Amino acid sequence: QVQLVESGGGLVQPGGSLKLSCVASGISFSAYAMGWYRQAPGKQRELVATISRFGSRRNYADSVKGRFTISRDNAKNTVYLQMNSLKPEDTAVYYCNRELDWGQGTQVTVSS
Repeated sequence: QVQLVESGGGLVQPGGSLKLSCVASGISFSAYAMGWYRQAPGKQRELVATISRFGSRRNYADSVKGRFTISRDNAKNTVYLQMNSLKPEDTAVYYCNRELDWGQGTQVTVSS
């Protein structure tokens, strides 16, 4: 059974940083690309970033380019999302994704 467990969310002031983690179990982690998505209240879930199996290819939503960095550690079955220069519009529940599998999400709130 596939499990994706996110952590690292919280309340941060504008301009601050957070690092999200997602630990995967029940899969051969290095065999899959991974992604982070987010969903703000009243909005559709949107793609934030993806990373290929060994990290050689990374893609970002235009809204986070230059501020967010996705990375992975295949030895730890973990994918990360480093978020810098956070803005109030980054407030959302952030989800880890592998194909059709989703984590439970972690809340990120950017507010002064």
